Amino acid sequence: MPIVTETLLNFPIPEIRQVLRWQDTALYALSLGVGQDPMDEADLRFVTEGAAMQALPTIPVVLGYPGFWLADPATGVDAVRLVAGEQSVELHAPLPVEGEIIGRSRVTGLVDRGAGKGALLYVAREVIEAATGQTLATVDQTIFLRGDGGFGGPTGPVKKPAPEAEGPPALTLDLPTRPEMALLYRLNGDHNPLHSSPGLAAKAGFPRPILHGLGTFGVVGRALLRAVCGGDPARFGRMECRFSAPVFPGETIRTEIWPDATGAAFRSRVMERDVVVISNGRLTLR
Repeated sequence: MPIVTETLLNFPIPEIRQVLRWQDTALYALSLGVGQDPMDEADLRFVTEGAAMQALPTIPVVLGYPGFWLADPATGVDAVRLVAGEQSVELHAPLPVEGEIIGRSRVTGLVDRGAGKGALLYVAREVIEAATGQTLATVDQTIFLRGDGGFGGPTGPVKKPAPEAEGPPALTLDLPTRPEMALLYRLNGDHNPLHSSPGLAAKAGFPRPILHGLGTFGVVGRALLRAVCGGDPARFGRMECRFSAPVFPGETIRTEIWPDATGAAFRSRVMERDVVVISNGRLTLR
């Protein structure tokens, strides 16, 4: 069934209550490649329990996550062909390592790009600490519905991305992904088979399963945390970017960084293919 604009705009995404354990916090970090160097104490604090343990600042993207709700036929979306388009996370308070989390998601916009051109779906989620009612983070996502479009929906407004930096980057940082990274990342709750099924990946037009866009987002967030924030999660404020191309697990992601007074512009590419995978990146410091 095709998309019905009002149905999708008002789709009842379930509120999620999640009991976050330190093991979940560690799993998120491990799924992004943290811990590959067992002697790197700066990384070990994200995967080792105890009073000194910290959460990676991009973890809100998997907290209170409502699952692959777009696979519900009632949405009218071709779920096989959708991919991540844009992503942002903004932190409002220190992130807990464990505790009860509430996730409240809603559709905030829909843009019909026309027949054969797909559609853009905007979704926002508030991540809330249940014990205090404190909003910990706001997560915004643009999902590119490649298999849809031409259903008579609104043609705007289209969100404007952060401007691209000019000139050579001041800093670069390379971080490897692992061949099994997508299989590990999906344990955070995103079970889209595009990241685990070779057959379904082929139907979607990819030669093999791709890394979750949010997996790429997290790896790049690690690079920014280290290169721009001096490894201090308290300095990490808001990260936003556009996904330009998929990453295949096992590739190396180079993040190119242009620091300035309030944070940094950034862009990321995979070294093996010299393809830009994240563009229009912006990190704002707290």
